[in-house]
Amino acid sequence: MDKVIRFSVSLPEKLLIELDKKVTTQGYASRSEFTRDLIRDKIVRDNWKDDDTEVIGVLTMIYTHHQNDLVEKILEIQHDADIKIMCNTHVHVDHDNCLETVMVAGKVCKIKDFAQKIGGLKGVKFSKLVEAAVPAS
Repeated sequence: MDKVIRFSVSLPEKLLIELDKKVTTQGYASRSEFTRDLIRDKIVRDNWKDDDTEVIGVLTMIYTHHQNDLVEKILEIQHDADIKIMCNTHVHVDHDNCLETVMVAGKVCKIKDFAQKIGGLKGVKFSKLVEAAVPAS
């Protein structure tokens, strides 16, 4: 286990009150755990600012499978992408709509390009890329 180092942070009283509300309402065990979570989130967001950084993500999309050749186009983009497709989940929401998630790994620029290509297809009703990474503990 990593060595834990204690450090002090000074905050205005109103900000500390807001922090404590968040800790309580979001179910954090302590201020420290909340702060660690904020730092990890910032590190992940910063990783996504560098196009050459290796990251992971999840593309979520809803589309109509009745659109001409849409499923084939989605598959073609996935097969041609210069990223690793780790997992793909497909669910039939109703007669007309499919929900699909695609878990990906690769360089930021290539994952963003992949997500844009799929999101721009006619028949894709919703597309969102969740940006993730594995920050150090």
